[in-house]
Amino acid sequence: MPSPSVSGVLLAAGSSRRLGQPKQLLMLAGQPLVRRSTRALLDARPSGGVLVVVPPGPLGQQVRSALDGLDVRFAECPAPELGISESFRAALAALPPDTDAAYFALADMPLVSAAMHRQLLDVYEHTHAPLVLARFGPEGVRAPPHLFRADLFAHFDQQGDHGPRHLIREYADQTQWVELPGWALRDLDTPEDVAGMEAAIKDTLGDESEE
Repeated sequence: MPSPSVSGVLLAAGSSRRLGQPKQLLMLAGQPLVRRSTRALLDARPSGGVLVVVPPGPLGQQVRSALDGLDVRFAECPAPELGISESFRAALAALPPDTDAAYFALADMPLVSAAMHRQLLDVYEHTHAPLVLARFGPEGVRAPPHLFRADLFAHFDQQGDHGPRHLIREYADQTQWVELPGWALRDLDTPEDVAGMEAAIKDTLGDESEE
């Protein structure tokens, strides 16, 4: 039996309203944030490759330029101001028809490593569960990355700045959970978050450079 085709999807179309500048382009340990997050997802080797959802206009072009040389595909989210639900829809519309599952990660969680992504992908490959979800730290905080099987795509009808919570509730008893360390949940929403992130990257992942 052939391996399932799982597309990695990096959601990178946000407007960074709270931060006040495009977080995708922030330089962290020598790389733009979006490039660091994309490389981690690529290094996890999802079988269907990696799709990056970008905003429209000049910012979208800058994000694409920040990923020059990486083996990724792009989908444009035409209205990111309507919330992350629009990025989910843009991604699903751009996935190949033979996609078995989509694995959604966020560009602004640079402490989620390739090995962490691989944990979730491996669980799906072994179980083919409808959802494979991450929980962070001893409190079990639920947050992306999340994997959804293709038969759920037609039910991504949520609106606003959140993912398909209704599917997570509906399929709770069939969900496979992966426990990740609490420190990996750290994201970038305020200038204070940015101040400590570069040190956190060096402490936890090392100061990685391009090969």
